[in-house]
Amino acid sequence: MSGKDTTSAAIAAIAIILGFGFLFYIIPTVTLWLANTYSVWLAAAFDVAAVLAFFLVFWLRARHQRRG
Repeated sequence: MSGKDTTSAAIAAIAIILGFGFLFYIIPTVTLWLANTYSVWLAAAFDVAAVLAFFLVFWLRARHQRRG
């Protein structure tokens, strides 16, 4: 990897870690709020979507790196 590729990968990794770190930090609060305000099923759907989004980001990144 050249310098620019390494920097780009590092910035992407930091953004992913911080973004999902924050998301997983607030998941319990949001889940309880959704369950108490609306529906337990909506809270569960939010949790499932958050976890699937985590894996989706890495899957998309791997596909992008294979093409380039």
